Amino acid sequence: MSAGDLLGYLDRWSAFPGDTLACHASCAPGAPYRAELVRIIQGDTHPDAPGYRVERIDVDLGGPFAACQRRIEPGSLALVDDAPAMRAGDTFSVVASIWPTTPGSGRQVLLSRREPATGDGFSLLIDANGALAAEATIDGETVTASTRHVLRAHRWYRVGLSHDAKTGRLCAAFDPLDRGPEVSEGGRAAAVTAIGRPVFDVAAPLTMACRDHDESEYREHYDGRLHNPFIIDAAFDDAIPVLPAHGARVIAAWDFSIDIPSQRIVDTSGNALHGRLVNLPTRGVTGPDWDGTCHAWPHDASHYGAIHFHGDDLYDAGWPASFRFTLPDDLPSGVYAVRIERDDDQFTMPFCVRAPRGERTADVVFLLPTASYMAYANNRIGLDVPETELVCGRLTELTAEDLFMQAHPELGLCFYDLHADGSGVYYSSRRRPVMDFQPGFVGKLGGIGSNVWQFNADTHLTGWFDHLAVPYDVVTDEDLHREGAGCIEGYRVLVTGTHPEYTSAAMRDALDAYMEGGGRLMYLGGNGFYWRIAFHDDLPGVIECRKSEDGIRAFAPGPGEYYASFTGEYTGLWRRNGRPPNTLVGVGMAAQGFDASAPYVRTDASRDPRAAFIFDGIDAEVIGDFGLSGGGAAGIELDAADISLGTPRHALVLATSTGHGDVYLVTPEDMLDPVPGLGGSEAEGVRADVVFFETPAGGAVFSVGSIAWAGSMAFNNYDNEVSRLTANVLRRFLDDVPFTPPPPPPDTSVRRESPG
Repeated sequence: MSAGDLLGYLDRWSAFPGDTLACHASCAPGAPYRAELVRIIQGDTHPDAPGYRVERIDVDLGGPFAACQRRIEPGSLALVDDAPAMRAGDTFSVVASIWPTTPGSGRQVLLSRREPATGDGFSLLIDANGALAAEATIDGETVTASTRHVLRAHRWYRVGLSHDAKTGRLCAAFDPLDRGPEVSEGGRAAAVTAIGRPVFDVAAPLTMACRDHDESEYREHYDGRLHNPFIIDAAFDDAIPVLPAHGARVIAAWDFSIDIPSQRIVDTSGNALHGRLVNLPTRGVTGPDWDGTCHAWPHDASHYGAIHFHGDDLYDAGWPASFRFTLPDDLPSGVYAVRIERDDDQFTMPFCVRAPRGERTADVVFLLPTASYMAYANNRIGLDVPETELVCGRLTELTAEDLFMQAHPELGLCFYDLHADGSGVYYSSRRRPVMDFQPGFVGKLGGIGSNVWQFNADTHLTGWFDHLAVPYDVVTDEDLHREGAGCIEGYRVLVTGTHPEYTSAAMRDALDAYMEGGGRLMYLGGNGFYWRIAFHDDLPGVIECRKSEDGIRAFAPGPGEYYASFTGEYTGLWRRNGRPPNTLVGVGMAAQGFDASAPYVRTDASRDPRAAFIFDGIDAEVIGDFGLSGGGAAGIELDAADISLGTPRHALVLATSTGHGDVYLVTPEDMLDPVPGLGGSEAEGVRADVVFFETPAGGAVFSVGSIAWAGSMAFNNYDNEVSRLTANVLRRFLDDVPFTPPPPPPDTSVRRESPG
């Protein structure tokens, strides 16, 4: 893997045979680099793993390619490109409401119009000391009016810049909008500019939340919220104007509460000076008009006329395509990657190849959980989260990739990070290099042993398919979201990854339809179908999640901000959306811990004749007291059965894990009262359940309730009872003989106690 000299990303993570893909690569100066297509069989490099297997495919991708180093320039902004139409003369005022989050951390531009080459123009900004200031440059001479009053973080202010062409007076002013004992008085400052070339009507776009400049270090990004800015053709003296401004012509007035899901800002002045957003600043957030009476922007968007800009926002790295390549028409479905190499350095960019359009080439479909990969993209938990070693019960294992991500925050954030201003991350994208989406990457939360997580843990399953010589097709979460049930229709068996945590409504609808049509589902992971996410309708490769109310999360959304800006959906836990994972797969998230995994013990229900095929040839009472992920089959994140949350009453709980330590704790959503005894050594709720049940349409579900299960399957080169048991299920699920559910038993059969 690369530690920085080679980086890249693909334009998509899913393709059909015959498709053309684009590779966006960066290579430090020096010799050319090579590129090749590989198939990923097994990505775990641990000595006890079945063996790292990445097989080269004989396809010419072109090259060698000349080294060309690319930059990633994060930071969100708004841009009004139509400069010629925005003319005000040289007497004007710019007004907005702001909620700064890092005043005093450096110069931060709120609104600006400057010629990039000369700097002529104006800026309304927060200066390096944290005070509001107005700045104008004419013929290379800069004049500044600073209020010298440091703004407070997380407080709303009305701010304004005014320039009077007759007097040359440049003014900056602010008034607090919040109430409370800590609210200060407003501030004013003025300076005089020499009359020269116009300050406003310069040949440049208008920018919000940054300055237009060719060099990123001079763009002076703003961290904080901006609300409904406007421009009028009149100056002000004392009172900052509000709309409608008496006697003044409105040049532009942007209402950020309009069309919140889009990446445009709407001018309501009638002059059609609409703008566009860059790098996905956060929308659907409360503004100064929010009063607590509305908690969903689709119900009353007037409360949500703010946009939160961040200097570290990133949607698309924006690199040009370095090369394009076409997949062979006969390339089998599977998990592949483009690998770029120079000397001993390499960077790998996985993607899946599907079956040809409209076809199935196998009876098994593997649902690659790419939404979860995006949610964890470039996760820096090893260094940025102090409690990582506590929740893992061991020292953190750092790699060159961890250090590179730490040194290069411009790679972008994930749902488990905070922005530099301390606000939470609602969006995560695949349109950038993703360090932890590579075979061989060592995780942090994968348990003692291999310590693989997400993608590499899922290669334990692709390696298992290869070991059994079982044909399978692959589709991704994004495919399922965009195409619905049609992309999995007709497959006899659907197999999940080890951690399909993030699911959109369209994905969940498709899976429900698949089961209602008689599908057979093997859920070979834990903490699945947990968070509800939203995909953007127009922007490819980005997801949104607001982790509302409760659940295991790195931060809580702000009050009134529980609804996705992309779609207006209430996100958060699927359990809070009335569709717990138990209703799909029979189990749901119950506990987590990241040190040692534990075995399962068979229950009396495992002797039920309905389950005889599962335990064919398996006499052991203890299942999975070994494994690559924590040393056992039940570990990392655990799911349990619970009738009250939708586990079918006829479901068989075949085995239950036991012996978890106190690093394991019950989930927050089950902790109604934080009483002692919620650790693994005491709480009954800290467990994983293996569950089987039949569905009315002839299908069935087999769920293991543990992320670590696949690590046990891969132990001893897949020669063990966990692998054999799972293979028993797969063979029966491939059989076309329908399943028949029995009459449901009394509703006390699989209930678990609520802790606390």
